[in-house]
Amino acid sequence: MPSLKEVRNRISSVKSTQQITKAMKMVAAAKLRRAQNKIVQMRPYAQKLTQILQNVTSSLVGDDFNNAYSQARTPEKILLVVITSDKGLCGAFNTNVTRAVNLLLNDTYRSQHAKGNVTLLCVGKKGYEYFKRRNVPLISDYSTILTAKDLGFGDVLPAAEFAMKGFLDKKYDKVVLVYNEFKNAATQILQTETLLPIQIVKEDAPAASQTSKSKDKQLQSDYVFEPNKEEILESLIPQTLKIQFYKSVLESNASEQGSRMTAMDKATENAGELLKELKLSYNRARQANITKEILEIVGGAEALGK
Repeated sequence: MPSLKEVRNRISSVKSTQQITKAMKMVAAAKLRRAQNKIVQMRPYAQKLTQILQNVTSSLVGDDFNNAYSQARTPEKILLVVITSDKGLCGAFNTNVTRAVNLLLNDTYRSQHAKGNVTLLCVGKKGYEYFKRRNVPLISDYSTILTAKDLGFGDVLPAAEFAMKGFLDKKYDKVVLVYNEFKNAATQILQTETLLPIQIVKEDAPAASQTSKSKDKQLQSDYVFEPNKEEILESLIPQTLKIQFYKSVLESNASEQGSRMTAMDKATENAGELLKELKLSYNRARQANITKEILEIVGGAEALGK
């Protein structure tokens, strides 16, 4: 049985840890509110922009539509955009992303990875540090994006432009985003999305129902294109891709704060349970010492009486 001093030291240590985890939970909750507000405001804009793009491209069937960002090539060279966090203590947030990337490397893009044709663009220090220890080509120029005090579109834009330029220059045949989508403070959904080439929704797609077709046509009739659809797409597609990239980073940022808040809340609860056990052990040890001292006194008194 540990001594009373050892138990007291452990109780003091656990109390200090509990105060730290409680403070970190409060900080994460404050950051989560700001990050959640950003992504909630961004989602409608990103969804509407994507809807407009689909409405415009759906009417350009066959050879009428030819955009560099939509050119589907044999995926020999892959760019994986891995979005993690800069700091730890956020539960399985980073582990889920790195596990998904490892699955892509060892399964989906196994042959490309064996040839060294899979490159990782890491947004966040944790992902960069993890894959730096492994034999994977890395782009580290954008790993410090999340250090910005107030993460904005301008902070993410260089990374998005790098991925887009790499696809246009045929340096990469496919660009894939791997990140955590924010659902609520306790739930994050791992997403693996293809950023490039863009997926064009055709007007005569067989999967579309007659009702959805009529709705699409109704939506298209609400727009007047000036000067023409092709010129609009030249500016609309790059903007949509950049917004999609930025939205993924905001989703990941909100998910990180939610995951950290949940993890710190659980750690605080665990510290409370541990304190209960330590106090019980302390009381038992103290009671045993008192009983031992009483027995020694009684034994000494009896010896003196004899």
